[in-house]
Amino acid sequence: MDHSPASPAVLDFWCELQCPDCRSALADLRALREHYGDRLEVRLRHFPLEKHKHAYAAAQAAEEAFTQGKGWAYAEAVLGATEELASGGEPFLVRTADRLHLDSGEFDTALIDGRHLLAVDADQAEGRAIGVTGTPTYVIGGERLDGGQSQEGLRARIEEIADRLLAEG
Repeated sequence: MDHSPASPAVLDFWCELQCPDCRSALADLRALREHYGDRLEVRLRHFPLEKHKHAYAAAQAAEEAFTQGKGWAYAEAVLGATEELASGGEPFLVRTADRLHLDSGEFDTALIDGRHLLAVDADQAEGRAIGVTGTPTYVIGGERLDGGQSQEGLRARIEEIADRLLAEG
């Protein structure tokens, strides 16, 4: 008999790390992760917007942070300081890695050698293909929820879908 836990529901969070609306989504994401624990897999998906000149580098830096095991902590730290990212650019991204005790030398190198470009580009292409036009956008159970206009009521809707998916197992 298989006693492994049911597979988690998956929430894709299409995000841009220089986006103030994404920063305001953090409280909801934290609450969802706390409420569901490992029954909900929240995946950071990159959708850097051209209007923010450091968003693309930030997405690559976040990928490096995931490689080093602290992706969410890094993404939250960068989102919590969108103004600093706007004014500080890549040196700010490297300093943030340092503050979180990550290998900042690897961040510096990753931003130069472009090792995470393909992952960021693939996310962006997939996002476009499924109709993501801005951030934050959530996708769960095949449903796309746009948080760019308003976060109002989105967490309740995500919980409703997650509960249904988990019940269906």
